Amino acid sequence: MMYEIIQVVPQDDFTVWIYFADGKITCYDVKPNLTKGLFKKIDDIVVFKEKCKIMNDTLAWDIGVDGEADCLDIDPITLYNCPEVVDTLA
Repeated sequence: MMYEIIQVVPQDDFTVWIYFADGKITCYDVKPNLTKGLFKKIDDIVVFKEKCKIMNDTLAWDIGVDGEADCLDIDPITLYNCPEVVDTLA
């Protein structure tokens, strides 16, 4: 199954809402990982929000200078299995 991500929206609490093409919306919580490896590069809320985007067809943070090859990206299956949320503005 293909998990097509159409939008990512970083929140002020180090979570990201992920919108999938099939209508599902999930919430990925980055907080537990902020002290680990590459995640340390996004432990500032401004960096976290500004660098958050869709790259390599998934949620990612552009943390380097080499574009899509230099990013922190999350497996779309992991994101699809995160807790669902309801967007009351949609």
